[in-house]
This record gives sequence, structure tokens and C-alpha cells, in this order.
Amino acid sequence: MILVFVESAEGKIKRTSLEAIAYAHGMGGPVTAIALGNVDATELTSLGKYGAQKVLHAADSKLNQGIIQAYASVLTKAMQDEGADILVLANSSLGTPVAARVATKINASLATNVVALPDTSSGFVVKRSIYTGKAFSVVDLTKPKKVIVIKKNAAEPKEVGGTAQVVPFTLALNDADFAASITSTEKATGEILLPEAQIVVSGGRGMKGPEHWGMLEDLAKTLHAATGCSKPVSDMGWRPHHEHVGQTGVKVAPQLYIAIGISGAIQHLAGVNSSKCIVVINKDPDAPFFKAADYGIVGDAFEIIPKLTEAIKQSK
Repeated sequence: MILVFVESAEGKIKRTSLEAIAYAHGMGGPVTAIALGNVDATELTSLGKYGAQKVLHAADSKLNQGIIQAYASVLTKAMQDEGADILVLANSSLGTPVAARVATKINASLATNVVALPDTSSGFVVKRSIYTGKAFSVVDLTKPKKVIVIKKNAAEPKEVGGTAQVVPFTLALNDADFAASITSTEKATGEILLPEAQIVVSGGRGMKGPEHWGMLEDLAKTLHAATGCSKPVSDMGWRPHHEHVGQTGVKVAPQLYIAIGISGAIQHLAGVNSSKCIVVINKDPDAPFFKAADYGIVGDAFEIIPKLTEAIKQSK
């Protein structure tokens, strides 16, 4: 049996967790999902659409905050109770450290940044993305229990079933797991947040100043996209730091990434190279970003973006 940890935000299941369920379903075994804290009931039952036969819900309010130690203890107990040999999680700032702790607790093989279903023809072999997406490694997970952390877009969340049976999961929480506490949280704002976005419109120093960002926001709104920026832009205070995309910022893997006025430094490319399609708009034909682009437009963004936005609006 495969257990899948699903993350939520404001009561809604994250898309990356739907991908984790779809990944587990693709492995062929029965799938049980587990959600912690306050999650909307209809969200839990809907997980059946993506391949979960059962959903465990640990609704204790102490689990509303993402305390890594506590989450790891709950998942470990759930694996024991359900007889699960495999735990699947989505790669995130919460999921990855929780996975590492669970693997230590249950003496499991751990693989992170997994990008494809395992090959079980000879052992249990997984393919991992390494070196910020520039290469892959193939790893044989040899221990009886396995913890797999999948990279975004490793599986497509397709509807394959109906509603899932939701079962309350209660356990005595250990106070020692709450020795660390979260004193405050600063959340990114916006209709669509970068880590979950399927389309990202990102700008760089070529936009010449924060006063010109309105055209990017208009394009993003037209495409139902999130907005991002390069590191120099956030460093100069043109845009908030939570929009910084790159190796030291937010790493994204949308279906479409539109880079406007961004030269394409290696640190930025490391944060976007998992995107399905990259479109670059830059007036410099020698900009390094064009080498990584699927499509490129050489020209003045101040002329191109308004026309592109209008064309998209008309097509709708």
C-alpha cells in the first residue's frame, strides 16, 4: 500500500499534492492519502478523482501549523497503522524535510526530486533530477520501506476515479514534537502564487523601473498567471522578494514561463529550467536566455507586451 501526504493552504489541497496522488496511482498499488490540520471536507473527498481510495484526516488544530517534527511523527504512525511500505510526497519547503525525518524514523530508502515512475523490472529504480535540473541520476532504493519526494510536473493529475472515503485519523500527539514553534508567518500575496502557478510572467532589469510593471501585470491577469522577477529586480526593490525566481529564490516549474527583459544568468535559469515551455522576449539578440528558450522574440518589450496582451484578449 502507498501512503501519500497531501499539503493544503487555507483549506485547499495544493496541486502538487494532486500530482503526488497521480504519481502513486501510476505505481499501481492501492493509494491512501493523509491530510493534516484544517482542510475542507469536499477537498478531501475529491482526492478520489485522482486515484486515492481512502483519505486519512488528522484534524487536530495543533497540526494547522507545519511543524516538521510533528508532521513526521504523524506520517510515521500512519504508515505503521496502514501497513504502507511507500510514502510519496511533493517536493516543497515542508514536504522534503518531513520526508527526510520519516525516512530516518522508519529506516527507509529516500529519493528526492524524482521525475519519473520507478522501474521495478530489476529492483526499485528511480530517476532523479540533480544539479538544478542539468542532469539526472538513477538510484536503486534497496530497503523494504521507501520514501519518494517527487518534483513538480513529475505526474499529471488526471481524473481516474470518484470520491474517496474520508476516515478520521486520531493519535496522541507528543509534546516533544512541538518543542519548536512558528512565531510568525509572512505569506506571499496575489491571486495566483508562484509555486502553484501553471503560467508565470516574469520581468527583469529590461523593464527599466517599477513604474512599468503594469503592462506585465496586465499580461499576467489576461493569462491567469503569476508574476515573477529576476534577483536584481527584487534587490533594487522594484518588486517584492517573494517574486524573485531563481536558484536563491523561488524555483518554478510551470507549463509556460514568459521571461521579459531578463538576460538569463545561470542563477535565474537554475530556477526555471523545469518549465515545460519557455518564451523569452528581449531586445538583445545575444541574451543568454535565448539558448534556453523554446520560443524567442527579439524586440522592444514596451511595444510587444501591449500588443501580445491585446491579441490574447481578442482571442478569448
